[in-house]
Amino acid sequence: MWVQQGKHRNRNAMAGSKKKIIGCAAVIEEMLPLLPSDLAYEILDFGLHFRPSHLKSALQKAIDASAQDVDTIILGYGLCSNGAVGLKAPKTATLVIPRVHDCIALFLGSHESYKQQLKAEAGTFFLAKGFIEVGDTPLDEYKRTVERYGKERADRVMRTVFGHYTRVLFINTGHQDLSKYREHSRQMAQQFGLRYEETKGSRVFLEKMIRGPWDREFILVKPDETVTIEQFLKET
Repeated sequence: MWVQQGKHRNRNAMAGSKKKIIGCAAVIEEMLPLLPSDLAYEILDFGLHFRPSHLKSALQKAIDASAQDVDTIILGYGLCSNGAVGLKAPKTATLVIPRVHDCIALFLGSHESYKQQLKAEAGTFFLAKGFIEVGDTPLDEYKRTVERYGKERADRVMRTVFGHYTRVLFINTGHQDLSKYREHSRQMAQQFGLRYEETKGSRVFLEKMIRGPWDREFILVKPDETVTIEQFLKET
């Protein structure tokens, strides 16, 4: 299992702002070109994804602390292994949560686009700039495992992990220079015997998170209410 320690960056909102985004490092990395200068954001460790109970605890702590200064908190998370289920909105703030299973849908532009990609090929491992820039990818973990335990053991572990995957799909999210991220994705595909492909992503969902409208693609959790699994299972 690869666990990434995300970058800890926090930017205070300018006077008058009532919104704040709390997101994982990969999502905020993709959002940075879109963020208005007066919108506060807070980054949580990407590695929390692999420990959902810790993710829930860290998110709730960040939500409660943020409610002192804002009245709307936008989460750069989806269901994320049920890490969002059970979160409680503060008494003074509304939570806005994308109605998606994970952040891949945010980079593709919609949950429907995500479902279509998985329907086309279930054994898809998704990569995007945000994942590669801030995360320990499987390729990084493979190299560390080779150093610690040798190539034979590393190959055996990765064959087990990636046995059901057939392709690496790189999501082009519109950044100007993606050459090193494409190369990383190609190397990963080659190392694990997978096919490399690229697809055009979309910033539509990310833009809506920041500016609205918060329509049926979002869950609005009113003050003092709790997030439920049923809210994520509703069709958008």
